[in-house]
Parts: sequence; C-alpha cells; structure tokens
Amino acid sequence: MKKGLIVSVLTMLVGAMLLAGCASTGNTPSAASADGKDSGQLKAFHYAMSGLYKPFNYKENGNLVGFDVEFGSELAKKMGVKAEPVTNPWETIIPGLLSKKYDAILGSMAITPERQKTVNFTTPYYRSGAQIFVAKTNETIKSANDLKGKKIGVLKASLFKGLAAERTDAGNITEYDSDLTALLDLPTGRVDAVITDDLVGFRMIKESATAIKAVGEPLTMQEMGIAVRKEDQALLDQLNKAIDEMVKDGTYDKLSEKWFGKNILQK
Repeated sequence: MKKGLIVSVLTMLVGAMLLAGCASTGNTPSAASADGKDSGQLKAFHYAMSGLYKPFNYKENGNLVGFDVEFGSELAKKMGVKAEPVTNPWETIIPGLLSKKYDAILGSMAITPERQKTVNFTTPYYRSGAQIFVAKTNETIKSANDLKGKKIGVLKASLFKGLAAERTDAGNITEYDSDLTALLDLPTGRVDAVITDDLVGFRMIKESATAIKAVGEPLTMQEMGIAVRKEDQALLDQLNKAIDEMVKDGTYDKLSEKWFGKNILQK
C-alpha cells in the first residue's frame, strides 16, 4: 500500500512539473532551439549596440537614443513584438550574440566576409564610408597620403583601425571607446587625424560640436547590416521582410530624413 502510494505521489509531482514547464511564458533573447529551428514566436526583439556611436546609438538624459535605436523599434513594430535595445561593449558584441545575451546586433556593424564566417547579416539598412577628419586649423593633412607618421584615433575593435595601420605606425594609433571622444581630441592635438564613419563626423560638424573638417575622399564604402546567429534563419527572414516593408511604405525615408536629412540607404 505504502509503495503504491509513493509511486502515485511521485507520478503526480512529475506531471505537475511537466505541465508547469509547458505553461511557461517567460521570454528569452533567443527564439531558436538547439537544433537550429524556431522553438516559438519571438515575444520581444532584443538588439544590441555600443551606445557610444552618436548619432546612431548613444545616451541622452539617461535614455538610449539614435537612428539605430529607432530603426530597431520600427522593425519590432513590423514584427509585432516589443523592442528591447541593449548596450554591450563593441569589442565583445559578437561573443555576446553567440552566447545568446540578445537576439541581434543592430549597431552600425559593417558587413564583411570575416564577420560572415561567424554570423549572418540582413540586407543592408544603410551605406556609409570611412572618412578622415582633422582639426579645422590643420593644413598639413589634406588626403590619406599625408597620414604617414601621424597620430590617428580610431574606435576600438573597428575596421577603422586596419585602415589606420595601413597608413601609419602601430605606435601612432590611439584606440577609443567612442568615435566622438576621438573627434573631440582633434582640436586639442592629442591626435592628428581620426578615421571614422563619414555620417558620424558630418553630423558632428553639422551640430557644431567641435572644430573639425573632413579631408580627402572616403577610404571605403561599406554596407551596414543586422547580425544574427547562424541558426536563427527564421529571425533573419523576419528582419529582412520588415526592412523591405519599411523601405516600401516610406517609414525608412522618414526616419533617415529625421536623423540625416537624406536617405542613407541610397548611396
């Protein structure tokens, strides 16, 4: 009798635990299961960025704002889920994605063959180039040919560091947590030049935030995409569909015009 009663109680407890597990509604950053297939509908879209890349993503009065932030919010609306932007240091942002801290990287990440070995990218959501900026009073640097032996500032773990290394000695390269900090160091003379995204520098000039100017032609032209894990094909498809809808219905134009005064997808 006792043995039968114990078995019955254990059976009921196991059943209750299984039911509780099935009824769970807690959302996790990833909607992908271990076999690479979707385990359910995404309830919120967690997308990461550095939070130090004005005007694309930065903090203002304690709030995360910028083009990337609003673009992600519009994508979430199209997908019918809640937008959850988060910040992560740029140098560890891909490892953070792979460890499932968030669903995607939406932080002005350039699509490159090297990164495509690790993550998948959506179709481009804007295009931009790497540009040289110097202090407004600088008359010695007029093009990339004048960078030899000069002190160059770049964002940590960015493609700009490689461009700087092609033009000056490694000891002359200073890495920053933020492009804005690097640009602000130009008038002080801490660095002679900064290589960064042209839209970042030109926005800073437009706002008269510091006395800088662009010199020479863009060093590169890059396409920015949203990075997702290789196994999250369904999310990639959802994002591509949402981007396409935003372009077609005019949502993209309005957002781009608000931040840049032009369409930054059409370069």
